[in-house]
Amino acid sequence: QVQLVESGGGLVQTGGSLRLSCAASLLSFSSYVTGWFRQAPGKEREFVASIIWTSTYYGDSVKGRFTISRDNARATVYLQMNSLKPEDTAVYYCASDRDGARLRVGRSEYWGQGTQVTVSS
Repeated sequence: QVQLVESGGGLVQTGGSLRLSCAASLLSFSSYVTGWFRQAPGKEREFVASIIWTSTYYGDSVKGRFTISRDNARATVYLQMNSLKPEDTAVYYCASDRDGARLRVGRSEYWGQGTQVTVSS
């Protein structure tokens, strides 16, 4: 059974930083695109970032502030979030798929349960 388990969410002040982790139980993890989405209350799910090998994509709202990375040996993807703003408040979900285009439009095969990030003003 495939599992994506997120961790690292929490409460942080504006301008602060958090690092999210997504641990995957996927065979051939290195061949999967893995990324992050977020969903705030009353809003649609939003693409945040994705990575396969060294190829990365970012949503416009996080470019220059968030950095995605991965450790294939640990089957883990990280999202370093700096200069956090109140509008970054959301539940952050990890997603993984063999098709990067499908993942980035929110149709990923595998999803985690999410971790809450709250940025106070």
